[in-house]
Amino acid sequence: MTTLPRVRAPQSPARRAVRLVLRSPGALVGLALVLLCVLMAVFAPLVAPYDPVAYNPVDRMQGPSLDHLLGTDLYGRDLFSRVVYGARISLSVSAISILLALAMGGVLGALAGFHLRWVDTLVMRLTDILLAFPAILLAIALLAFLGGGFWNLTLAIAVAYTAPFVRVVRASVLRARREMYVEASTAVGASDSRLLWRHVLPNASAPIIVEVTLRLAYAILAEAALSFLGLGTPPPAPAWGQMIADGRPFLETNPWVSVGPGLAIMLVVLGFNLLGDGLRDALDPRLRS
Repeated sequence: MTTLPRVRAPQSPARRAVRLVLRSPGALVGLALVLLCVLMAVFAPLVAPYDPVAYNPVDRMQGPSLDHLLGTDLYGRDLFSRVVYGARISLSVSAISILLALAMGGVLGALAGFHLRWVDTLVMRLTDILLAFPAILLAIALLAFLGGGFWNLTLAIAVAYTAPFVRVVRASVLRARREMYVEASTAVGASDSRLLWRHVLPNASAPIIVEVTLRLAYAILAEAALSFLGLGTPPPAPAWGQMIADGRPFLETNPWVSVGPGLAIMLVVLGFNLLGDGLRDALDPRLRS
């Protein structure tokens, strides 16, 4: 009796992408750095040994030690605790701003890519106007008008990064709407909304996911830069950029005041970049081959 060879069922694209990401050393390092920062932010009350905003003039400008791992600042506040709590502000601002940018840019990009002619022309001209300004300068202009604060900072970064999402979503939708399954759905009478939300966008999600990961790194840098300029969350909130600015007068004598938050920014941005590169390699079939 002849036994037929067993045929493996094809893996779903999501599972295949996860396996490819887990096989990439760079992506694993990036994922570990991102998870470390997220866990540090979520469990900040358990990780931080001191109150991040409590003044203690007796311990001001102490160097790194077992009691204060990263030293203390001008007001005697523990820098390690402030870095840990600063992760909450940085990740919250970047995540909410990128989600807002994705929502606004995704809607405009999908409309531009699916409904051509005047809609596409109008959306792309507005996008060109936004892209004419560097993102950080556009955010500074908005904050000069709105004022500082957590939510104004989040909104400014979201508006500054909306235009790149418009272009990425539009290009993905244009590519997906020419596929055979879209033409087949159109032939059987599927409505435009069903085509867009059930067929086009789900199959155009790979480059959007990669763009979200990479833009999170840009948003963290933008939040740090704006906080450094005094346009972010007002003191005594432990924002990483503000902490670097506070330590700038003491770089020659007490550099640890700025080194701790600077290393935190570098590691989390590196993590998002490595993770984004791994996702791009896993989700792009041309790079995968």
